[in-house]
Amino acid sequence: MIKRPRILRKSETIRSIVRENRLSRDDFIVPIFLQEGKDLKIPIDSMPNYYRFSLDRAKKEAQAFANMGVQSFLLFAKCEDNKKDNFGKEAVNPDGLMQRAIQELKSILPNSFVMTDVALDPYSIYGHDGIVENNQIANDATVERLAEMAVSHAVAGVDMVAPSDMMDGRIYGIRQAFEKYNFNHVGIMSYTAKYASCFYGPFRNALDSAPGFGDKKTYQMDPANHREALREAQLDEAEGADILMVKPALPYLDIIHAIRKQSQLPVSVYQVSGEYAMIKFAAQHGIVEETSAMLETLLAIKRAGADLIVSYFVKDMCRLLSENS
Repeated sequence: MIKRPRILRKSETIRSIVRENRLSRDDFIVPIFLQEGKDLKIPIDSMPNYYRFSLDRAKKEAQAFANMGVQSFLLFAKCEDNKKDNFGKEAVNPDGLMQRAIQELKSILPNSFVMTDVALDPYSIYGHDGIVENNQIANDATVERLAEMAVSHAVAGVDMVAPSDMMDGRIYGIRQAFEKYNFNHVGIMSYTAKYASCFYGPFRNALDSAPGFGDKKTYQMDPANHREALREAQLDEAEGADILMVKPALPYLDIIHAIRKQSQLPVSVYQVSGEYAMIKFAAQHGIVEETSAMLETLLAIKRAGADLIVSYFVKDMCRLLSENS
């Protein structure tokens, strides 16, 4: 034998030297769930060790992450039931929870990079990502509202918006609105390939945003499709997206890899609530070792081509990186 690949695996030192992919703090974006109130840290039962925070506690949480070396945040706001309607009026409220959160986070962490969810489902009486007309999701009317929502976040000082709705043409609509109102410095991280996945359940519990009728399959993508994701990526890039996102992560590694090969834009990936919860609950029952499962799945996402990873494991990863530094 003249080819012996095991030579490069015989010790941790050589494995470390030839390791192809590594995780660092710069890879991660922290999702933060917000809700109205004071001094609130509310456990999410379906997401062990993850919480919804009132704004005062959310600022402390963000500061703790900044102290660990992570300053990229993706914000989600839980809307109170009495403020929900079919048109997402609260989503464009200049004094709304999301708008205040942007202002206050940027005031205490001016060097942070704040991103925001842009979708109507948390604000909708129907739990859908768009305006409902005759039991259908009205695409173009929704895009107009999403553009207003994105502009309201830009006025508050956001660095980048993250439209997660999957409406046709929303990236172009938002980019046009930014240009119109002189927010050409605000970025767009598009949920380019957001699949109609069963793994979103815990997230919908966190924000009370499950659809009140039907499902989201008329706008989120069919899990069976691959080429459609590449088409969506081409469209979003042409419409002015700055970052392309794939969601969920682990069941769609092939999509991450394909978009990475096709586009020169950064590719972000959302390791969603169901992926997080599966590892947590499996670890609690002794089925997997939690740290190993976390690390293996995150490395798989990185290996597939992700430049950025939105994950509920960021705090755990920061502790692991500190221990190994």
